[in-house]
Amino acid sequence: MKRREFLAAAVGMGVVGGRTEWKGGQGMTVKQVIDALLSDIPGAPFPSTVDTIKAGSPDVVVKGIVTTMFATEAVINKTIELGANFIIAHEPTFYNHQDETNWLVDDPVFKHKKELLDQHGIVVWRFHDGLHSHQPDGVRVGILDAVGWGKYFNAKNPTVVEVPSVSMGDVIEMMKKGLGIEKVRYIGDKAQACRKILLLPGAAGGRRQIGAVQQERPDLLIVGELSEWETAEYIRDARYQGGKIGLIVLGHSVSEEPGLEWLVPVVRQRVPGITVTHIASGSPFSFE
Repeated sequence: MKRREFLAAAVGMGVVGGRTEWKGGQGMTVKQVIDALLSDIPGAPFPSTVDTIKAGSPDVVVKGIVTTMFATEAVINKTIELGANFIIAHEPTFYNHQDETNWLVDDPVFKHKKELLDQHGIVVWRFHDGLHSHQPDGVRVGILDAVGWGKYFNAKNPTVVEVPSVSMGDVIEMMKKGLGIEKVRYIGDKAQACRKILLLPGAAGGRRQIGAVQQERPDLLIVGELSEWETAEYIRDARYQGGKIGLIVLGHSVSEEPGLEWLVPVVRQRVPGITVTHIASGSPFSFE
């Protein structure tokens, strides 16, 4: 399915499910925007979630919205330049999964970032659990669309992509081009043929990654990031024993960023009248 088809499907679900409709976004508060985005996500709002406001107040009137992977200081400053005041970020703002800050109160990096947000009245809300719970998963839709694999999406088994035979080397180049990645890490033979691909963007964790390999038996596993002492060592031993499975490590941020770009037209549809912009936070690493 193409991006517009996914979007049309999402809109259709919302209409059938009685999603909150807004005649215009001007004058809407942060809370109203959040409610509009959660209104057709199964189970939302969740009783236990990391999708909370990390800075600012839910009562702030929204002037403009920015979507991004990480609300880095660079993204915050670009948001200020745009005249926007609401950042929807997929990952933590303050360097840990729960965005706990009691251990950072005297840290100069934390204090500088928090003061910047407060000074300019920027609200940051994390949209992680909700985006992954969207039907279909917004991150998965985004990455498949970005690399040209949207037509291979299988709603019944969304983590697996069945493609015509392609070499692992060609998959690496597709990922680099489609996601704007300079370099990737990999384990395996670049000449090996791949048909069944297990795609786990972000940081699923070693047990989930290895468990999915055990269940699906793919030719190739593609992940965002991993613990090198877990999944990488499993793949290395599997290959030593004669297995043909390959592994590509994209990087966490770049592997999920397309989902936040995909989110832009969804937000625009939910809250018409508010300017919505995607600012890529990008990878923090340089390569030689």
